[in-house]
Amino acid sequence: MPQRRSHVAPSATQSELAAALAALRADIEAPTEFSPATLSEAEAAVAPVPELDLREVPFVTLDPEGSRDLDQALYLARNGAGFEVRYAIADVPSFVKPGGAVDTEARERGQTLYLADGNIPLHPRVLSEDRASLLPDVDRPALVWTFALDAAGAVTAFRLERALVRSRAQLDYATAQAAIDRGEEGALSLLPVIGGLRIEQERLRGGASLNLPDEEVVQREDGSYDIERRHPLPVEDWNAQLSLMTGMAAAELMLGAKVGVLRTMPQPDEKAFAAFRRQTEALGRPWTIGRYGDYLRGLDRDDPMTLPVLEAASALFRGAGYAVFDGEVPAETEQAAIAVPYAHATAPLRRLVDRWALVICLAISRGEEVPRWARESLPELPGLMQASAQRASALDAATINRVEAALLVPRVGSQVEATVIELRDDRAVVQLADPAVTATAPVPPESAPGDVVRLTVVGATIATGEVEFSVPA
Repeated sequence: MPQRRSHVAPSATQSELAAALAALRADIEAPTEFSPATLSEAEAAVAPVPELDLREVPFVTLDPEGSRDLDQALYLARNGAGFEVRYAIADVPSFVKPGGAVDTEARERGQTLYLADGNIPLHPRVLSEDRASLLPDVDRPALVWTFALDAAGAVTAFRLERALVRSRAQLDYATAQAAIDRGEEGALSLLPVIGGLRIEQERLRGGASLNLPDEEVVQREDGSYDIERRHPLPVEDWNAQLSLMTGMAAAELMLGAKVGVLRTMPQPDEKAFAAFRRQTEALGRPWTIGRYGDYLRGLDRDDPMTLPVLEAASALFRGAGYAVFDGEVPAETEQAAIAVPYAHATAPLRRLVDRWALVICLAISRGEEVPRWARESLPELPGLMQASAQRASALDAATINRVEAALLVPRVGSQVEATVIELRDDRAVVQLADPAVTATAPVPPESAPGDVVRLTVVGATIATGEVEFSVPA
C-alpha cells in the first residue's frame, strides 16, 4: 500500500492551523508542564549501577527517525540450530521513586501524548530523552530479557536480569529496511528471519494482526504540516514481534506468581464475525475459509480494496483493557488478537503500566517479594490507563481533523475524488486521494464500499476541524 502525503504550505491557512493546534494543546485536559518539584527530583535521580555488565553485547535500537525516548534495544544471534534474542528495556523503575513527585505526575499522565508540534512526555525529558533512554554510545541500566528460540522461532527458555548495557547505534525504520533489502550484513541481518518465524508462530497459535495504515501529522522544517498515511514497513512488523514475544513472557511470569497486570481483549463474538463476513463479501474480497488472522495476513497490501477490508476488520479488535490480579488469576487472561496472555512491558518511558509489569517480573525472576508499593497500587492502573488512552485518542483525532480541514480550505467549492470505505446509513467514511483526507460524507445512494465517487467540498473550518461535502448534482 503506497505512502500518501498531503502538504499544508506556509500561508494564512498555515498560520490559522498553527493557532488551532496551539489552542488544542492548551485545551488538553491533562498536565502539559511538570512542576518544579518533579523537575528537581528528575534532575537529581541517579540509578544504581547494576552488578551484571553486558556492555560487550552489541545492542542497537530501532525506532522512528529522530526519536529520543528509546525504550528498547535488541541483539540477535544464531545459537546452534536456533537463535538467541536479547531485548533490553529502559530501566525506568531505577530512576523513579515510588510515591515521589515523578511517580505522582506520571500517574496523572498515563502515557506520552503526541502532537503535531511535539509531544507531552510521561516523564521529564531529562529522564525520558536522556538519562533513562537507551541512546547510543552511553552506558545505561536496563532490564534485559534473554530468549532462547528453536529453529522454528518458538521460545524454549527466557530470563530477565538487570544489567548495564551500551547501545552501538540508533537505527531508524526506513534506513534499516533499505539496508535489509540490499542484503547488507549488520546488526539486523537476522531480524527478517526471526521476525518471520515469530509471525508464523502467531499464525500457528491463531493470532491476528490488523496492521492498518499509520496516519500521522508531521511538522516540516519550514513550519508546515503533512499528513502521512502509509502501511508499516516489514521491519516494523518484525520488530513488533520481539515486543510481543517479551509481553507474552512477562504475562507468563506474572500468571505463574499470581500477581501482575495483563493486557486483555475478548474474542469477537459470532455476531461480529458474521458482520465482518458480510462486509468482505460486499467488498468483493470474501472471507470464506480459515481463521480471520490468516485471512488478514493474506490480503494484498497493494490492492485498493484492502484498506476498506482492514477498516471493517477493526470491529474485531475491540474491548481491550487491563486486568490486575494479586493472589488469584483472573477469569479472562487472553489477548484475543495475540491468542495468548500478554502484558505491556516494553515501553516504560512512554506508558505508565509497563513500569509495574517490569518491577513485578524482575522480583519474580529474582525469587524476591514483589514490592509493596507495586502490589498496593495495582488496582489503580486500569482506570489510569483507560483515562490516558481516551485522552490520547481524542487528541489524535482532533489534531488530524484540524490538519485535514487546512488541507481542504483551498479546495472549497471544487470537486474531489474519494473512495468509499464504509457505509453508515445515508453517509459514508471516504478516503480522498488528493489531498489525503479521511472524512464522513454523503455519497450517491447506489454507492458501495470500494467505489470511487466525486464530492464537492462545501466548507472547511480549521479551528474546529469540521469539513463538509455534498454530492454534485
